[in-house]
Amino acid sequence: MSQSTASAASVDPGEEWEAWRAERHRSLTSPTGNLALVETRWLPAGEEPDVEAARAEQPDRVTVTTLRRTDLVTGAPEHGLRLWDADSPAIRHFEGVSAFPYDPAWVLEAAYTPVPGARRVAFEHLRDNGGTRELVVPGDITLTVDGRAYTLSAFDDDGTLLLVFGDPTNGDTTYGAGRFLFVRRTEDDNRVILDFNRAFVPPCGFSDQYNCPMPPRQNRFHLAVEVGEKLPLFRDGFPAQH
Repeated sequence: MSQSTASAASVDPGEEWEAWRAERHRSLTSPTGNLALVETRWLPAGEEPDVEAARAEQPDRVTVTTLRRTDLVTGAPEHGLRLWDADSPAIRHFEGVSAFPYDPAWVLEAAYTPVPGARRVAFEHLRDNGGTRELVVPGDITLTVDGRAYTLSAFDDDGTLLLVFGDPTNGDTTYGAGRFLFVRRTEDDNRVILDFNRAFVPPCGFSDQYNCPMPPRQNRFHLAVEVGEKLPLFRDGFPAQH
């Protein structure tokens, strides 16, 4: 056995998961982490964002960034500003994210079939009052879970496949609008890994200033996925986003 092979074999998946959990906490509480987002300000049609002017109105701990989206009615681009407070109330009251215990049985291999062209699939978003936004889904993920076959749609998130999924735990032990999972590619272009231990609460679970995609029907599992993150925890009665 080569040294690199021995090193890879010695890595404990549970310890890797604990390290992932620690990194999640650092990311969530960072100056531009999910908990820091305190305002998403959409501008009137045709108006361009002025970051410097917006920043001048804020204390030094606030970071200002831009974003854009497409108007659901007109199809025109909309521009906006986001304000991130490194000392937001959510960060000050945050305790952590509860999670199920690690379970290696939920690390699943799946078939991946790329689809030529930029296929778009409609995803309903949490704050669009039932409206949908089309996201690029570059291929189909197929697998069997508990005897049932699924064809899942994961969209392209800056070059990474992001799966938005639901299951019967939503609204009970896990976040009500579903959870997210980054899909891991393998050396085989037609195989991917779904490690549901790393399923995570979407950004809208930490700030009501996000507008997250919700699981389409094909991404809803019939059985409880009792691994991964459950819910954000806050001190002193601070209201969580449910």
